[in-house]
Amino acid sequence: MDSLQHILVGLKRLNKGAEILARYKITVIVLSLLCIWFLPALTATAPHVKANTQGSVLSQQLDSFINGEPLFAGAMVGVSIRDQQTGELVYDHLGSTRLRPASNLKLFTAASALEVLGENYTFSTKLFVNGSIEKGVLKGDVILQGGGDPTLQKADLQAFAQSLKKIGIKRIGLQILGDDTRYDDIRYSIDMPWSDEEAYYGAEISALTLSPDQDYDAGTVAIEVTPAKKVGEKVSFTMKPENTYVQVVNEAVTSAKDSKEDLTFSRDHSTNTITISGQIPQGATSETEWIAVFHASKFVVHLFEEELKKIGIKVDKGYRLGVTPSNARLINEHKSILLKDLLLPFMKLSNNVHGELLMKEMGKVIKGRGSFEAGLAVMNEKLTPFGINFVNQVIRDGSGISHVNLVQPNELTKLLFSIQSKSWFPSYYRALPVAGAKEKLVGGTLRYRMKQEPLEGNVVAKTGTLTTVSSISGYVKTRSSGNLIFSILINNVMDEEKAKQVEDRMIAILANQ
Repeated sequence: MDSLQHILVGLKRLNKGAEILARYKITVIVLSLLCIWFLPALTATAPHVKANTQGSVLSQQLDSFINGEPLFAGAMVGVSIRDQQTGELVYDHLGSTRLRPASNLKLFTAASALEVLGENYTFSTKLFVNGSIEKGVLKGDVILQGGGDPTLQKADLQAFAQSLKKIGIKRIGLQILGDDTRYDDIRYSIDMPWSDEEAYYGAEISALTLSPDQDYDAGTVAIEVTPAKKVGEKVSFTMKPENTYVQVVNEAVTSAKDSKEDLTFSRDHSTNTITISGQIPQGATSETEWIAVFHASKFVVHLFEEELKKIGIKVDKGYRLGVTPSNARLINEHKSILLKDLLLPFMKLSNNVHGELLMKEMGKVIKGRGSFEAGLAVMNEKLTPFGINFVNQVIRDGSGISHVNLVQPNELTKLLFSIQSKSWFPSYYRALPVAGAKEKLVGGTLRYRMKQEPLEGNVVAKTGTLTTVSSISGYVKTRSSGNLIFSILINNVMDEEKAKQVEDRMIAILANQ
């Protein structure tokens, strides 16, 4: 009986095992059929970053270069290359990765400004009087109203002073009022380090500002240092524009002819005391440094008061900042150069202050608020139709000085392709630095780079530099395969100057196609 039961139990186990085995076979068959049906669809939709360039000569050359470049060890490099005619993305290395663009951000700002303000837009500085004139005495204030003009110079203030003299004013009974209220009172890019406040590229953003020369570094003074005739003597210096608002402490000396120049210019924080220290060799050519002024608006009004005094117009109660009265009478107006011409120093020389002024001006014109927030909102609205995805970018200013800015290289090349159809594009293109071109307002920041064939004159691009960051984006003519649009953003690099040399070599690969 026990033997029979064992046999029956064994048979049941065999039947159960066969059932499990049958189910397993069915499962395997079903999975196999699913793979046959759906795997082609899955593989067809899988992303291929370089699907259109796999195996191409250009891709192989750039991949090899990037993988073999020692400078890129520990760094990040984003590269985006497009066909200039079609906009096709022909090469992409971390092109969708957000990276710090430095001054390549100005490419967005310039395009926005041309689209919003127009090529022929001008900034104005206006002169008003408020009160009656009796026997040469103005019974009220003179008002200098700023309109964001970075091209205002001392000669323009002299012209304003003469216009007051022409209407019979010999004395101002109250004050000179400086009105800088067109923009808000945020004077610096929100992320700019305090140590940059004295630098020309970190000057204050003010609606009432002035430049020392035609580079239009608004809000600065230019100090030119010349060595003395004898070793050990103090150097001589001149300041442009001449004024008593800024004080210079001269501690620099003349060194031997074969010595190394080592001049330092520093401005005490929140003051207008500039110290020159170090040495300059005997017989050396003079050196010029541009230093930002503290309280740039007051600086302009101070200079204007000095010019009035020079032509015999007395001011009873000095000057202050305030708002133009509604009943003030317009006497004179100075207009800046056209925006398309202002873009030359902005883009060629990478002028940060211009970028911030343009950002605030766009906000004022479109949103009624001269602020970074309003300007950035306008940029977003105006560039989105070009296909730029601002949701994936982090933009904090108009100059690129912020280390918080993050931009994808693919979006930069997309912009440079899309704007080619705009009527203002020739002005935009003209504003970009040209490789190897010696003239300052042609070559700009590229005038000492890529001076050899096939790059000289054939690369038109915007450069950018921050500590640990180097960037360049623009257009390049190739030998035979058509023109290309490129963007190279290098982050976390130890040597920015070496990074620029590497950029030039990468662009040479493009030009030689």
